[in-house]
Amino acid sequence: MAVSPPVCDFGRKAPAFTLPGTDGRDWSLDDIRGPRGTLVMFICNHCPYVRAVLDRILRDARALQAEGIGVVAISANDATEYPADSFANMKAEAERHGFPFPYVHDESQEVAKAYGAACTPDFFGFNAGLELQYRGRLDASGRQPAAPGARRELFEAMIRIAETGKGPEDQVPSMGCSIKWKAA
Repeated sequence: MAVSPPVCDFGRKAPAFTLPGTDGRDWSLDDIRGPRGTLVMFICNHCPYVRAVLDRILRDARALQAEGIGVVAISANDATEYPADSFANMKAEAERHGFPFPYVHDESQEVAKAYGAACTPDFFGFNAGLELQYRGRLDASGRQPAAPGARRELFEAMIRIAETGKGPEDQVPSMGCSIKWKAA
């Protein structure tokens, strides 16, 4: 089922976290934080929306890191019900695609809840002061291949945040699979 998160809550502070990464070390928000901004992405291995845009996520993450923006990907899905999203499979996915950013596991789902994450992919763009400035989509493609010359909405927003500290007023929410929450 496709889910779309709420619009950007401008100025909301990034919740702190420390989570285990697929590279064998624990990563905190302070470890990931970039001098010009921070991008926190909620993704997973099995979601067709993430799979469709992963090449562009990797391209934009590398470019943003070169601009002084910290990047992290968090997987919070219930791996018992969705084994493709297990920590072992996260490690394999990060290795297979050469993730240039930490890919961390939110097994308790507490971090996803603290951020208000709703779907995969779900993008949270923070300025240098860790204030939320972007809660939108990667681009207009959804589950389809990007059209030639497709506007890089997330990338453009993060560059603007790096330069001005403020995100764009108009943002189109991301769309993707719902986060697979554990049964209560």
